[in-house]
Amino acid sequence: MVRDYETVSEAVNDLKKRGYTADLSMEAERDCLVCSGSATELSPDDFSIDEVYRFEGMTDPGDEMIVYAISSANKEIKGVVVNAFGIYSSYRASKLVEHLSKHHN
Repeated sequence: MVRDYETVSEAVNDLKKRGYTADLSMEAERDCLVCSGSATELSPDDFSIDEVYRFEGMTDPGDEMIVYAISSANKEIKGVVVNAFGIYSSYRASKLVEHLSKHHN
């Protein structure tokens, strides 16, 4: 089922309702994702990207965000990663996202 969200918060809230409850952050220096609640690290081999939602700012480039629904069967984690893209994204974080996207495909 393809979902259409108007805002980042709408996407994140719906994903949480659907079980993606872990708050994940990108650790570009270590090339992994980290679960803030348990400090569990997920290398690219540990997870898959289930869904991706891209939001383009109509008037403010700072509103350009991408939301990833991430799951890891072997670590029993489902969570969300939110990252900026465009002019406000960091180079290292963008390289990590590129790496993760290639792993997903």
